[in-house]
Amino acid sequence: MELTLIESCLLGSLIFCFLIQLYFSLFVHLKLAFFPVEPIPETAAKPLSVVICARNEVDNLRNYLPSVLEQNHPDFEVVVVNDRSWDGTRQLLEEFAKQYKRLKIVTISEGEKFIAGKKFAVTMGIKAASNDWLVFTDADCVPASANWLLGMQQSEDPKVEIVLGYSPYLKKRGILNALIRFETFFTAVNYLSYAIKGMPYMGVGRNMAYRKTLFFKNKGFAAHMHIPSGDDDLFVNANAHSRNTEIRINKESQVWSEPNTSFGAYLRQKKRHFGAGKLYKGKHKFILSCQIIFQFLFYAFFAALLCFKATLYPALGVLLVSIVIRCFIYPRILKRLNYSDLRWCFPILDILLFIFLVFNGILSIFVKKVKWK
Repeated sequence: MELTLIESCLLGSLIFCFLIQLYFSLFVHLKLAFFPVEPIPETAAKPLSVVICARNEVDNLRNYLPSVLEQNHPDFEVVVVNDRSWDGTRQLLEEFAKQYKRLKIVTISEGEKFIAGKKFAVTMGIKAASNDWLVFTDADCVPASANWLLGMQQSEDPKVEIVLGYSPYLKKRGILNALIRFETFFTAVNYLSYAIKGMPYMGVGRNMAYRKTLFFKNKGFAAHMHIPSGDDDLFVNANAHSRNTEIRINKESQVWSEPNTSFGAYLRQKKRHFGAGKLYKGKHKFILSCQIIFQFLFYAFFAALLCFKATLYPALGVLLVSIVIRCFIYPRILKRLNYSDLRWCFPILDILLFIFLVFNGILSIFVKKVKWK
């Protein structure tokens, strides 16, 4: 059956969008599937400081802080910044300090003259740290093993100033948890793959490390202190490059995190991240925009082609080829990044995630005010 001009243009556009997506899958993300995983070192080369910011996190600190304080690394300290908490965090930290000599407490009191937000708390923690190599995580995170710090320690290469780790979310019941973990997976696939490709553009503060000297040499968060989020990704975006950045994805060097349990809390979290993304370098914004735009156009052209009898089967064929290729690449990486259970519902979650990202992007245009906690 001969196609009309409109049908031919729509089908050609669908195939073009498919080829763009194919580039990201085969020439960027596939690198992560075959990236060699380094074994955890048996010994520590240099001392390090762990920095954790906590605001009303008494339950999480009680549950997870001991696993950080009891790491196998022989020479480290843990700096916990109590950021104006009123839930018993101070009392718990004081109890821990009697038991763990490695614990150093920094307290920010309500009413002090400072810029509110997590970036100020992180800066205070960095200033209090005794060592140059800083490892960051959150109060609601638990290391995957007692060798976490050995895996995130300073590289033997003196040029390396930033190490990007990986932090999956804990599995819970429900579709929201599956969506959160799937979105986290694709975020990780993107930033880890581009770091391998020599274009690091972000990191996640639940598990990353960098030099204290790098922080102060580049004036910390001064360039984006007015943005509530970005203590992790904006800092990496501004300071990481192909020669000073490594990734660590060994399962023992990962950090598990507590996911949001309500859709509203998850939306607020993603709005903060969306706001920070606007300050990325131009080339990074272009690449990330291309990914979401061509994915949107792919589904839009596919839906349009379903309206024409002559293009129904060709459109379904392109979609099927796309699903088959993605199901060959991403389930392999899902297994590597501790999300094996999501392999079986990959195509459905892929569509749901796309719908959510579009919805969140539109919502972020109208809702401007965000805060840490």
